Amino acid sequence: MRVYYEGQVLWSQIDANQHMRHSAYADVAAQARLNMLEEVGLNPLTLLNARIGPVLFKEELFYLREIALGDIIKVGCELYRSRADGSRWSIRHEIYRGDDVKAAIINVDGAWIDMDKRKLTLLPEELSALFAASPRSSDYVEETVKPKE
Repeated sequence: MRVYYEGQVLWSQIDANQHMRHSAYADVAAQARLNMLEEVGLNPLTLLNARIGPVLFKEELFYLREIALGDIIKVGCELYRSRADGSRWSIRHEIYRGDDVKAAIINVDGAWIDMDKRKLTLLPEELSALFAASPRSSDYVEETVKPKE
């Protein structure tokens, strides 16, 4: 697993039950996803200059083990499904504690939005080629778009 985010669980990420709060999982997954995109060349400034941003339709979280205050966590992410043109995609994040125990899995489904038109869009060809270099899971599936009848 390639790690795209690693850090200590902070006091601000803890809930009343003394483990990592639900929204903190989404926060570290989002940071890992951003780091993954940046590694393939899709940094926030590049996307901003193109007036395109990622948008999520669905976020699904599976809690496997508790994460406590002070734990060191590592977050990996991989593309596990996408359309051939990269217009729709799904990314799986796996969160591990410092003792190498898998603590959570987060799956997100998303696409690209034109920030000016506020409509879904394709990445320009040069950015699409960068996105195509995203790490893929061993169970990666490329989806085809069925033509409208």
